[in-house]
Amino acid sequence: MTISLLESREKLVRICCLLLVLATVALYNPLSRAPFLNYDDDAYVVQNSHLRGRLNSETLKWAFTTHDLSNWHPLTWLSHALDVQMFGLKPEGHHYVNVLLQSLNAVLLFLLLERSTGALWRSFMVAALFAVHPINVESVAWISERKNVLSMAFFLAGLLAYVSYVRKPGVLRYLGVFVSFAAGLMAKPQVITFPFVLLLMDYWPLQRMALGGEEGKSGIRQRHFPWLVTEKVPLFALSLASALITMKVQTDAIHLELPFRARLENALIACAEYLWKFIWPVDLAPLYPHPMLSVSASRAAMAGLLLVLISILTFVGRKQRYIPVGWCWFLGTLVPMIGLVQVGVQSMADRYAYIPFIGLFIVVCWGVADLMETQEVPWFVSTVLCGVVLAAFGSMCYRQVSHWDDNLKLWSRTLEITHDNYIAEDCMATALLAEGRVEEAAEHLRSAVRINPQDPLGNLNLAFYEQQHGMYGDAIARYDAVLRLTSNSRLLATAFTDRGYAFYSQKQYAEAQKSFEAALSRFAENSAAMIGMGLIKERSGNLAVAAAFFTRAVELQPSDQGYLLLAQALEGAGQKDAARAARDRAGQISRNLDQASESVRKLLAE
Repeated sequence: MTISLLESREKLVRICCLLLVLATVALYNPLSRAPFLNYDDDAYVVQNSHLRGRLNSETLKWAFTTHDLSNWHPLTWLSHALDVQMFGLKPEGHHYVNVLLQSLNAVLLFLLLERSTGALWRSFMVAALFAVHPINVESVAWISERKNVLSMAFFLAGLLAYVSYVRKPGVLRYLGVFVSFAAGLMAKPQVITFPFVLLLMDYWPLQRMALGGEEGKSGIRQRHFPWLVTEKVPLFALSLASALITMKVQTDAIHLELPFRARLENALIACAEYLWKFIWPVDLAPLYPHPMLSVSASRAAMAGLLLVLISILTFVGRKQRYIPVGWCWFLGTLVPMIGLVQVGVQSMADRYAYIPFIGLFIVVCWGVADLMETQEVPWFVSTVLCGVVLAAFGSMCYRQVSHWDDNLKLWSRTLEITHDNYIAEDCMATALLAEGRVEEAAEHLRSAVRINPQDPLGNLNLAFYEQQHGMYGDAIARYDAVLRLTSNSRLLATAFTDRGYAFYSQKQYAEAQKSFEAALSRFAENSAAMIGMGLIKERSGNLAVAAAFFTRAVELQPSDQGYLLLAQALEGAGQKDAARAARDRAGQISRNLDQASESVRKLLAE
């Protein structure tokens, strides 16, 4: 009889896992039509030459040593490299990997709670809410946020390994916890609070923490708090190492000029905003601008009072251990991303709620279930209520996913629901430029610079617009302003490159060469700057060096124009056969582009 019950429960567990996967894939399936986002996806994947070659020791070395984009997350880089190997630069494959990781995370969360609490349906409801809540769309729909979904997978795997270790302690099981945590940190340091979460689990649901007279779970030995902390010293050491690495690599992105009071006030308001978006997840955007010095002190005071009141109520209800655990999970895992150390220009971000909201899901699901049991609500009524809630959130999730299937749609929506969002203006302009709507794009660029005259990206794009319209003097002056406004190596490289072409157009070849050299010193694999250097060398008659620059440029970024320039230099240097091969390669690329354009036209016609 016991064996039969166990088999029945195992079947239910498998069915629940399957339902979570099917629901997640169904909700996020529209991402198969979504493009790369024109915000970070280009730097992470599309224009990242390190991902295009074969996966080898060089790729591995780069992934573990690079600080590109102010991050150290080697496993995330390797996952992107693997995607490029499998799918090339077709975004649907990259999107589906994120979707599958989201499905995996929902299943891991369900298994974690079911194995540590024994409450199958409550665990399923938590995992289902995690799968369908609209706040998580950003983490899944944004290819650059692979680091979020990947680190979560290792985070949950580590928690599952910890449950196994607690039930049967041993060195190998502890090693499993350690390795999972280390892998999570190498995907994204958002999981830095992992040891803190383990202490919460010791309190509930594992009830491993000795609290004077309270009995623990059968088969789990209770320990006093100092022992439990000491046990996790190796994990705390990993957290410290990750924090030091993160602070070092994010130097360019940290806004130390923002007073601590402004950061604290924004953090309090953001916490309250997250709570509201947990209940009513509408008007979600990929970026919420930071108010900087104009934070409302009264709003911050009200938000702080709300957090204090909830915390007091949490400890009043501490007999239900899941309540303080869920609340501390929410606040504790949010701390690294709340902005007390301001990284970037956002006041908050949907992706930052990815781990913290699990604590709130636990409080709500266990709390409502306990209330229904106390009130003796019939099981079918509670089932219907759960279904309605999941259907409502699922509908909102599906709609939120639809906003991500087009860059213009996403940034237009973002501009509607946020204010003074100069980054959204920049991205809207970039999307319009991609469609050839230059004058409309220029208006958004002017708006970005008007909102924030110190915006390097807006100034950079506006300078390029002026350059394209023959206003070379104005463009060069604005490029010079960009060079003063940013320390970001990629932006500096782009500014120097475009500035070089502006000088080249004015026949100021010496200044053009200085700009191209400066661009390459900031970003050595800048194919556009290499082509510029090739043009300079060709003009001075040094055709062999010109051909070397053109060759390296097309290796990094193959293009028909690059191969034609290479062919011209090779022919001038007397290398007829090599020149013919380069022209053939240019023609092949051109034909492929024509065929791709024709396929797109046919699809649109259908």
